[in-house]
Amino acid sequence: MNLALAAAGTSVRAAAAFSPRWGAAVAMPLFGHVAKPRPVHADDEATLLRARPSAVRIAGIDRRGVDVDTFAWGDGPRTVVLSHGWNGRASQFSVLVRDLVAEGYRVVSFDAPAHGGSRGRRTYLVDWLDVFAALQERHGGFDAMVGHSFGGLATLVGVAGGIDAARVVTIAAPADADLLLSQFQGMLGYSDAVAASMRERFATRYFPGEPDPLAWLSGVRRPLPGGVPLLVVHDHGDRVVPFAEAGRVVAANPGAQLLATKGLGHNRILTEDAVLDAVLDHVRTPLVDVERVEAERVEVAELGAVAA
Repeated sequence: MNLALAAAGTSVRAAAAFSPRWGAAVAMPLFGHVAKPRPVHADDEATLLRARPSAVRIAGIDRRGVDVDTFAWGDGPRTVVLSHGWNGRASQFSVLVRDLVAEGYRVVSFDAPAHGGSRGRRTYLVDWLDVFAALQERHGGFDAMVGHSFGGLATLVGVAGGIDAARVVTIAAPADADLLLSQFQGMLGYSDAVAASMRERFATRYFPGEPDPLAWLSGVRRPLPGGVPLLVVHDHGDRVVPFAEAGRVVAANPGAQLLATKGLGHNRILTEDAVLDAVLDHVRTPLVDVERVEAERVEVAELGAVAA
């Protein structure tokens, strides 16, 4: 544990000695705090430089307005949106960007607030959802969305909530926000009483009036709409998001496909050839008109009944 995290945990526990609510009040601002942005990897620089940079403005975690850096590659008629995770940035997808552009797609990504080149020090999942909505307004319906880690959860939540995406891929993604709150508790070492108060404060702060926000922020309790194909990619040895999260997402979304890898961890999985091939295959696969197939099935059944 680093010194900053240890000091944060000590502060929360000291406040909690007076009251769980005090402990939660100290912990809450830390939950949305983002570490110093990671630099662009040398292998990703050339791809990032070829992007068409722009920006979208969203309300931001403090609802005061924040500009989010966006990037676009290619000019095909079909749009694929790539959503990075916590402490990530758009440039992490450089290999996938090149592959998708070569296939004729327009590829769009972004640096969430406090990530990459975007300003700020705090953010949360609501910002990802606002970025999705802004990009949808600009580009129309998405042919596919690919989300890594926290960005994968945001993608599941966004599409379940109405973002128009024909296909979804998650890579190393948690199944719901409750896992993130539990991991945060483990890092800072505060009590279950503080954790319960933290959840109440989280709900009130980010989702006023929402009766059960943790259900709303779940890829399990709010699965994707029927007919949206889902590919779930996860490594057995992921030390950031447990592999079991993939099983939860797949179980909640009938028809979802699982690609389980070994030895790739949480981030290297983004550049593995087998993973990239699976993502491209999923994005390229023609959609099945579920309503048409069901109508044809019913028609055949009715004809069979008449013949009998």
